[in-house]
Amino acid sequence: MVKLWSVVIALDLIAAPASARGAIDIVAAENFYADVAQQIAGSHASVSSIMRNPDQDPHLFEASPAVSRLLSSATVVVYNGADYDPWMPKLLAAAKSPKRQAIVVADLVHRKPGDNPHIWYDPPTMPAYATALTAALAEWDPANSGDYRHGLDVFLTSLRQVDARISGLRQQFEGTPITATEPVFGYMATALGFKMRNERFQLAVMNNAEPRVSDVAAFENDLRTRAVRLLLYNSQATDPAAERLKVIAEEARIPIVGITETEPAGRRYQDWLLAELDAIGQALAGAPP
Repeated sequence: MVKLWSVVIALDLIAAPASARGAIDIVAAENFYADVAQQIAGSHASVSSIMRNPDQDPHLFEASPAVSRLLSSATVVVYNGADYDPWMPKLLAAAKSPKRQAIVVADLVHRKPGDNPHIWYDPPTMPAYATALTAALAEWDPANSGDYRHGLDVFLTSLRQVDARISGLRQQFEGTPITATEPVFGYMATALGFKMRNERFQLAVMNNAEPRVSDVAAFENDLRTRAVRLLLYNSQATDPAAERLKVIAEEARIPIVGITETEPAGRRYQDWLLAELDAIGQALAGAPP
């Protein structure tokens, strides 16, 4: 959800040996793309993320001169695309560099402006991104291409646990009606086989528009009548309307699970997803009938 204020989000340098810094510089707009890049590149690259704070709304970003300098010197730049981070193309145009390669993740999975931009919750996205990044690194640094491909193999293997968790939850809860204050988890909800309700309300919130009165009433009625078994909310960008829905859900004894748009500190991408999937599974398993 877009807030009415702008935030300046600090840069985060993911740990890499000092000897590796300056060899290959990867800059990712979002920290989950940076995390995956570090898992693949290992000590052969320094990796920086621009947006990393799970307590801040990521939709508005005010660039600092430090961000422009970082992009100017980057070897590879990664950003989401699909209008999730529309400031990135502007920054890249203003900080031109002939050697830099840009990876737009939305393009890899054929998502465009107007689609749900929260594509990192779509299971095919990260394998596609990791594969594209590995190819770019191997082309830039062929001497270490074997290491990059090994990093890719390890990462893809680690995602099997996520896939298994998705499959298990789908077998147990497919067809379960749920709802959400925003479509952040939309792709994953589809992968889990959930029946998502109140999607028009969610799209209005995502697009910073006022939901229709009828959509608000339908959402509240779903909660009060317990037509849904779970409420997901964006714990990173909440507002009074979302807080009201949470109160109604609590009164109706409907489980509530918070979802973030930014990877929590100290977590790998795959661990972040597993934690959220576990929270959802536990909430549904313990939900009153």
